[in-house]
Amino acid sequence: MPKPLSRLLRREQFAFLARDHSAWGDHLDRVRTVLGEGLQSADPARPVLILGAGSGLEVPWALAPPDTTGWDGDPWSRLWTAARHHRWPPWVFEDLTGGMSELDATIRRAVMEPWSGRPREREAAKQRLAGLLPFLVPDPGALRAWIGAHRPSTILVANVMGQFGAVAENVVETVFGGPPWDPDPEREEPLAEALAAWTARAIEAFLRVLCESGADLWLVHDRAVVFGGGSLDLGPWEDDWTRQLRAEGPSLEASDALAGVDPSSFLPGNELNSVKRDRWIWPVALGQRHLVEALVVRRTD
Repeated sequence: MPKPLSRLLRREQFAFLARDHSAWGDHLDRVRTVLGEGLQSADPARPVLILGAGSGLEVPWALAPPDTTGWDGDPWSRLWTAARHHRWPPWVFEDLTGGMSELDATIRRAVMEPWSGRPREREAAKQRLAGLLPFLVPDPGALRAWIGAHRPSTILVANVMGQFGAVAENVVETVFGGPPWDPDPEREEPLAEALAAWTARAIEAFLRVLCESGADLWLVHDRAVVFGGGSLDLGPWEDDWTRQLRAEGPSLEASDALAGVDPSSFLPGNELNSVKRDRWIWPVALGQRHLVEALVVRRTD
């Protein structure tokens, strides 16, 4: 992974760990319970893979079988896990989308004139990048190769899939030297739409690799991000997450963390059966709450 991307992921992890955790208790209990059940039910004689293992804040490593590998692009993630859990597991430092390096290079080509080395005018760079993004096809080849070589019985996806779009936005903003997005939500934003389409392709490719793995899958991910200070609760389960939200008071804004992709439409195939699904509210920061989704699918024998 290129050093600029590694540095960006490291900064994001530091920023995440520096947040006030005082309101995270219910979320941490829930995510640790789901991932802990996955680790405890795994075949101890076969490899287990934890994607988005991060600093170990949400992963109960004490329950992990001996042959468990962590995966996270943040170069400090393994050190944080070792410090938190006193365990030094095998680790993979790779981009799970398989497309961030190409995305970063494409943004830089759009921003700079190759013949002069000078930056393009911002609107011209935005238009150029919006035109190039549809030709990028993220391919998680490193993940596919690892699964093919190790054949894990269980794969945990620890709150990483909903970050694909956020990381891609941060890459764009870093190369542009600031947010290039139009602040007026009523105006058309071709670059934002093109990046959302790239994110959807990355998530779909990632889910296809998981479905082809033959492993039991335990997924926890951000389903949506809700902004605003009004009250927020959840009604009974709805396949459409927007119908499950119950809000009162000031109007709230919600963004789809998965760029319109419904993971459940991918996962039940390939001789897998859905056996668990749940959602809850995670108060990440003042005025920012995440709708977290947990999905579990097991092999049918």
